[in-house]
Amino acid sequence: MTTGARLLMSGLDTVQAAYYLRPHFKGVFRFEPLMVAKERLRADKNRDGELVQIGELSFLLQAYGSKSGYPLVLDHEDFTVECGEFNNPSFFVTYRSKALWQKGAKALHSGFLAWAEAVGLVVVRPETLSRTDFAFDYLLASPDFTSDSVVSLSTKDAQYRGDRKVQTIQFGKGDVVLRIYNKVVEIEEQSDKVWLFQLWGASENVWRIEWQVRKEVLRRFSIRTFEDLFAGYGDVLRYLASEHDSLRVPNGDSNRSRWPLHPLWADLIGQIDALPCQGVYREVDDQVAIRERLARLSVMLYGYCKRIAALVGLRDRSDKVAFGQAMSELRLMLESAHDPFTWDTEVAAKRAEDRYKGG
Repeated sequence: MTTGARLLMSGLDTVQAAYYLRPHFKGVFRFEPLMVAKERLRADKNRDGELVQIGELSFLLQAYGSKSGYPLVLDHEDFTVECGEFNNPSFFVTYRSKALWQKGAKALHSGFLAWAEAVGLVVVRPETLSRTDFAFDYLLASPDFTSDSVVSLSTKDAQYRGDRKVQTIQFGKGDVVLRIYNKVVEIEEQSDKVWLFQLWGASENVWRIEWQVRKEVLRRFSIRTFEDLFAGYGDVLRYLASEHDSLRVPNGDSNRSRWPLHPLWADLIGQIDALPCQGVYREVDDQVAIRERLARLSVMLYGYCKRIAALVGLRDRSDKVAFGQAMSELRLMLESAHDPFTWDTEVAAKRAEDRYKGG
């Protein structure tokens, strides 16, 4: 490719599905105890949630309901479950990005159904997909395109810049959203998904081409269930990359659709034509990701130490404050704020949050 781009990986980044399940009277899953526990958390103004064991899986039960109207929110390290006894569908599951890249959508879906059966949840009708995000991650050192390079059926578009450079191009709002963006910048500024660096084997110059597709479009291609998705998602992608959106090289022709395909897009179409039916699976070393997050926290703390040194200098009317003095001031402040009676429980809550809400 003339752009020097190289595909690092492709696959599903987010999948949301509605499940029609009802508890069997002999099963261990019960809405009532979960609602009681949730109300207790809310009354106690507990924002950390509470670990609950349901069958063989542990969840972090939240003190709040979901924005879509489900009274219960249960976070697992692989997915988030929104559910309610009187909701229809009764369960709505969002599979996490990290789990999808590491385990694959088929294994996650099968695992969720196996857990549901084990705890006495009966399938009333097949699941329905609500949203899928298809992602293609490219190593791209010097992007040479802007939003004006995109030809799209979508009428709404946006472009975001940082350091005077294009960082995000977005087209569409609703059923189909195309984003072409610097994924490394997004990780550093928003998502903190540093584990992606392991999968890429790179930590800079990675751009993501991503489509967020909702059920109305999926149904046009007869994709309603996971089985439909595994059998036919290549057809959706071919439509998206060939008919709905394309990246072009402007050449002055007044008809933008006659502009030649950008080499990056030509490669993307070739990748889509060769896609396997079951996506990409990768290994993630959690210890590497933890070390990366700790390193980032250390950089943040170092910045705070500089601020402390500046304030101490103002307080003491001193032009210079050594690093050791700033650290001593920080230690004194931390010891003053430390509550030994809540330390263990709050650290445990943070650990659970990192495990069950990360990725």
